[in-house]
Amino acid sequence: MTEAPILEIRGLSVEFRSEGAWHAAVRGVDLAIQRNQTHAIVGESGSGKSVTALAVMGLLPQQSGRIQSGSIMLEGRELIGLPEQALDKIRGKQVAMIFQEPMTALNPTMPVGQQIAEAVRAHRRCDASSAWNEAQRMLDLVRVPSAAQRMRDYPHQFSGGMRQRVMIAIALACQPRLLLADEPTTALDVTIQAQVLSLIEDLKREYGLAVMFITHNLGVVALIADCVSVMYAGEIVETASVNELFAAPKHPYTEALLASMPRVDRDGQLEPIGGIVPSIREIGAGCTFAPRCALAIERCHSMRPPLLEVAPERTVRCWVRGVAA
Repeated sequence: MTEAPILEIRGLSVEFRSEGAWHAAVRGVDLAIQRNQTHAIVGESGSGKSVTALAVMGLLPQQSGRIQSGSIMLEGRELIGLPEQALDKIRGKQVAMIFQEPMTALNPTMPVGQQIAEAVRAHRRCDASSAWNEAQRMLDLVRVPSAAQRMRDYPHQFSGGMRQRVMIAIALACQPRLLLADEPTTALDVTIQAQVLSLIEDLKREYGLAVMFITHNLGVVALIADCVSVMYAGEIVETASVNELFAAPKHPYTEALLASMPRVDRDGQLEPIGGIVPSIREIGAGCTFAPRCALAIERCHSMRPPLLEVAPERTVRCWVRGVAA
């Protein structure tokens, strides 16, 4: 019997208010992540990756954002519609998030040890001394040198890579089942990036985590992902295993992304993708990628393609390529 996914998203649509009207930023997203699996979400800026993660965490701005429809199941429990008090008990304990820029996510007025201990005390029944000891253990776990001495240091006293390790320590302090990593290596140099990716992979294996890894860097995807979903203009346009996606991409947008990525095994210049991702106020009736697609046919401009299964555990949203192999 197949194990139920830790996270299962079905038909998720998220809207934001702009110029007095509601517009969809995420439309009909389906996604499932298993235990001990890293599921990468890739796409250009503005494709809806981070919005999907914020919807899972229940952190959409209350005045300007809303979930219009869909379901978000965490270990069989529906998250949409839960009151804030119930979500507070889930965030950090069952699902945690590593944000893109740790310098803005960490509190600059508190020592890092106190920030980790605060996360521990929020979800575990322990006194301040026990929480402090656990915070130090977490800093050791994420390989911060001289953890006992660094506990009383402030975020500005850490390098970018060390701050990201602190963020990972906070996220894992209560041993969540699901980790959402929103471009956690974007601001890091290549060497530190590799160290952080290796750390996340080691911790995933140790704790049996399910990981949603959000990035625009396909090189990172190749290193860390088991499965990949490609997002464009608020929709998933292709999902496949990481090996299948790189070996034989089906959606024209996925092909274009791969062609725009520098590779050591390929000579020649990069091929930029012409045009830009449409604004949420400019989504038409047809395929959202059609204005930028060299394969577009007449139907692509007038009818939205469905997400079709073209092989086991492989889907694509395309009128031209959306046929079974």
